[in-house]
Amino acid sequence: MNVNITSLPYSKKAPVPMITRWKSPSNIALVKYWGKRDHQIPQNSSLSFSLNTSFTDTQVSVRPKTEKGGDLIALKLYLDEVRNPKFEDKIVTWFKQLITDAPYLSQFEWEIKTSNTFPHSSGIASSASGMSALALCLTDIEYKVYGKWDKTEDFYRRASYLARLGSGSACRSVYGGYTVWGKHDAIAGSSDLYALSVSKYIHPDFASMHDAIMIVSRSEKSVSSRAGHSLMNSHPFASQRYLQAQQNMENLLNFIQNGDFEGFAEIVENEALTLHSLMMSSVQSFILLQPNSLEIIHRIRNYRKRTGVPVCFTIDAGPNIHVLYPEKAREEVLSFIQNELIEFCDQQYWIDDKTGTGPSKVIL
Repeated sequence: MNVNITSLPYSKKAPVPMITRWKSPSNIALVKYWGKRDHQIPQNSSLSFSLNTSFTDTQVSVRPKTEKGGDLIALKLYLDEVRNPKFEDKIVTWFKQLITDAPYLSQFEWEIKTSNTFPHSSGIASSASGMSALALCLTDIEYKVYGKWDKTEDFYRRASYLARLGSGSACRSVYGGYTVWGKHDAIAGSSDLYALSVSKYIHPDFASMHDAIMIVSRSEKSVSSRAGHSLMNSHPFASQRYLQAQQNMENLLNFIQNGDFEGFAEIVENEALTLHSLMMSSVQSFILLQPNSLEIIHRIRNYRKRTGVPVCFTIDAGPNIHVLYPEKAREEVLSFIQNELIEFCDQQYWIDDKTGTGPSKVIL
């Protein structure tokens, strides 16, 4: 790496006003990130792929501050054209945490307009797409102000670094395809500070993976991911889990490179169930899976065993089930979903998505 991505000087001559707009996808983790240290450092590495149609569209406008001696961060945030104080407070807190690395944040007045292509509480991580889209906007503004990050690799690495500090999984969304986050001895270039694209190593069967999200419930989950991560600090199985995840990372990457769907399915499903078993066995335990979640899991496994069709599942921190399958199995799996799965979804609602190519800048 040719530049230091973690700090910038104070800007005396910023070219304002400025405006930029980015679209960034959510991602689905195959090896799960669950448990962290201070400053959003993961306890184990994780592997995900970015989605295609499930993304956040964010526009950021900045201008010089008009009031002196006001709040450190002057910011207004609009979600779907409506000002959102709750999300606004979250972004203000994030900006304050970034001041050391990005002192210009206190120089401007910020207007952020954002929207998602997917509904809230739909089994898709809006924090990953939202924070990554905003981090890309910030990095773009940094390029305009400082002339930094003019190499593509440096630009996306900086955006991943900033996104991580807002939401850990967001650092993986600044890349398309498959992405690794977290230091792993077997993965050259991997880091706890930012994510790393590994798409060039992926077998063609896995490069075109589909993700059909079965919406068992659209209710907001009872426990936040942030609270769930904190429970790992006192979890009796934490140390063994982190070792398991590191081994699963190495094995899963080998299966994806070699096109081994059977090995892929075994690890991905085990990772999903391990995540929920950790929730259920925490000192303050909680259960997010619902009866229909379990029914969908049983039916996927029975269908795969009965037909040999390459299909498996993963689960995020919620009750909704992600049905994963390669392009070559699309016709069979769509029929299976219609005939056997959608009756267990909330009002038969599900989302049809697939592996995406990553974020894009919107030309204004």
